Amino acid sequence: MKIFIMGIVASRKTTYAKELSKQTSLPFIELDSVVYHTVDDVRVKRSLDEQLQVIQEMDAAGSWIAEGVYRPSYHILLDMADVVIWLDPPLWKRKMRILSRHIRQVLGMEACAYEPNVQMLRNMYKWTKYFEGRRDEMNEILQPYVHKLVTVVNDPHKNESLLEWKNSIHQGKELEK
Repeated sequence: MKIFIMGIVASRKTTYAKELSKQTSLPFIELDSVVYHTVDDVRVKRSLDEQLQVIQEMDAAGSWIAEGVYRPSYHILLDMADVVIWLDPPLWKRKMRILSRHIRQVLGMEACAYEPNVQMLRNMYKWTKYFEGRRDEMNEILQPYVHKLVTVVNDPHKNESLLEWKNSIHQGKELEK
């Protein structure tokens, strides 16, 4: 099984993907590691071709759970995945999560792969605002995949078991947990 979990900043993609990985024993792939890798202790962005190569290698390895925000280089995952989960909690909830995550990171209570400074906090809010202004575009991108799409509009960790929501995909339902 190949599961692609998507959502905007602070939609709980990583939390849900890790939980689902434990429940299903499927390998978890954080897609930021496709875009960025470490060279001599420096975080370096891969080219688009390099990103696509990493994704194809990941796919050739078999089953997986991958999570990330939508990027053009990830579009191929929509085709590869058996299930696409779109996490779309309310805006107010994501804004609160961004702030609380930033505070935990600054205090050293939560690890992160970037410098948790004020500029990064601003960026997260900027990306959130940008997404909200382009929500219709995201809906258009997802439209061809509606047959394997599950939309979760609240906390994914409160979602049904893998089997229950897998059945709902075939019925084309939207989950609201």
